[in-house]
Amino acid sequence: MADIRLIVGLGNPGPQYEHTRHNAGAWFLNQFAAAHNTSLTPDTKFSGHTARINIGGQDIRLLYPTTFMNRSGQSVAALANFYKIDPEQILVAFDELDMPPGIAKFKVGGSSSQNGVRDIVARMANNKNFLRLRIGIGHPGHKSKVTGHVLGKPSTAEKQAIDEVIDEAVRCTELLIKHDLKQAQNRLHSFSATVA
Repeated sequence: MADIRLIVGLGNPGPQYEHTRHNAGAWFLNQFAAAHNTSLTPDTKFSGHTARINIGGQDIRLLYPTTFMNRSGQSVAALANFYKIDPEQILVAFDELDMPPGIAKFKVGGSSSQNGVRDIVARMANNKNFLRLRIGIGHPGHKSKVTGHVLGKPSTAEKQAIDEVIDEAVRCTELLIKHDLKQAQNRLHSFSATVA
């Protein structure tokens, strides 16, 4: 079994952001919670919405930071410190510009240009060794268009592809927790939901 004790889904709070590409991590987290018959509830102590589930006897916290994206680490560090959860026991799901919609990949550590991930690293004493679930949202083609792209809503076809890969990622995250990262990667990384 992989020792995962905290799963984080990144996004921006508020109804105006709920359906934007930047909230792909939050979409995953909500679906993961629903798959375990629970939903996230506000928890002001950790500046977020939280839930608690059990998978194969493993106690796991779910967290959606309600700070804005670039301050996600504030929420993650508060919960991790309180429950004494190491960075290596954390999985963070977020939107990834460098992959097309319909693709998602697990990755351990490394750098990231995603603002939420960068803030988590900064607030976890620069420890980058947490597990990431990168959910592809595609790149608009030019860096000047990135902000509008991530804060915009995906097309119907893109959303369908993202939903399909999130559905698969939920199953693969369970595989990760019950078995190991290799099995989860092998399955998820061979999955592709193409945009029609």
